[in-house]
Amino acid sequence: MLAAMPAIAVDAMGGQQAPEAVVQGVAEVSLHTEIECVLVGDERRIQQLLDGIAYNPEHIAIVHAGEVIGLDEEPREALRRKRDASLLAAMRLVTGGRCAALVTAGNAGAAILAALRDCSLMPGVQRAAMASVYPRNVDYPGQDPLALALDVGATVHCEPRELLQFGVMGAAYARVISKVDAPRVALLNMGHGGEQGGEVLAAAHRQLSALSGLNFVGNIEGNELASGRADVVVCEGLLGNIVLRVLESVATMAVDLTASTAQRNWRWRAGMAIMASGVDRLRALADYASYGGAPILGFEQLLIKAHRRSTPQSIANAVKVAAKAVRDGATREVAAAVAAMG
Repeated sequence: MLAAMPAIAVDAMGGQQAPEAVVQGVAEVSLHTEIECVLVGDERRIQQLLDGIAYNPEHIAIVHAGEVIGLDEEPREALRRKRDASLLAAMRLVTGGRCAALVTAGNAGAAILAALRDCSLMPGVQRAAMASVYPRNVDYPGQDPLALALDVGATVHCEPRELLQFGVMGAAYARVISKVDAPRVALLNMGHGGEQGGEVLAAAHRQLSALSGLNFVGNIEGNELASGRADVVVCEGLLGNIVLRVLESVATMAVDLTASTAQRNWRWRAGMAIMASGVDRLRALADYASYGGAPILGFEQLLIKAHRRSTPQSIANAVKVAAKAVRDGATREVAAAVAAMG
């Protein structure tokens, strides 16, 4: 039986390695934390997987859903046809109050559209923003090794006011999750000049600069994303999505290349040993799936989107992030920050 406190709803069928990776990740969480989870999906398949591994049944419940939205399905059509999809059933648990947050590694477009249809935007929020975490270097001891970028896919193009809200929401979330009093917020652009990047970005730069209480550090260029200069990077969804995909693909290619060349002869292996720390940083950059999930910000409900290639470890991390955000009132802090904008 579940405890009275709302649990985390987990879309058991979402992701390239679902349901196996999702069930294994939740089982791991059940053994080592007090987090309550509801696995949503094919009940028979989920129970079969649980029966084959160690887990704490007091921390896991199952809600059956008979359909699955594939990763490559057209979101609108999938939502129309598959009313009993695991993603939608999990979201209903959140909107109905049984669960406090949703975690899914499934179809991102379907998750966003379902949230826009079924969830409530916070008062004053114009657009929701899908965030993503990614590894970067740090400038000082204690700085979070993960930065937050938003938007990375919920909104293709934005107005200046929307980019301003993204900065405010991202900073509020980072304060709660990263425990930084004044997260550094930057605007992704083609140069450091305040008037660069066209009318929208120039206006957004002016508004971000003028907002009292926001630690805005100016524009950031693509080559600075992996630095510790910004904790929160603001961008339009189209640009943010492309940038993160390029970072991921380049890092993966570099790691694959170094791994294959290192097998050729002892000279290559010796060279790779010398460059080991650099290769490790590339591998960390490529391993997006190990960092759990990031929020879709702007809704009154807490929605955590995990990477589609999530492993059991990353699902476990995503569930822990969701539980931490619930415990520390992340949505409440984000809503207060938006309200304070006026």
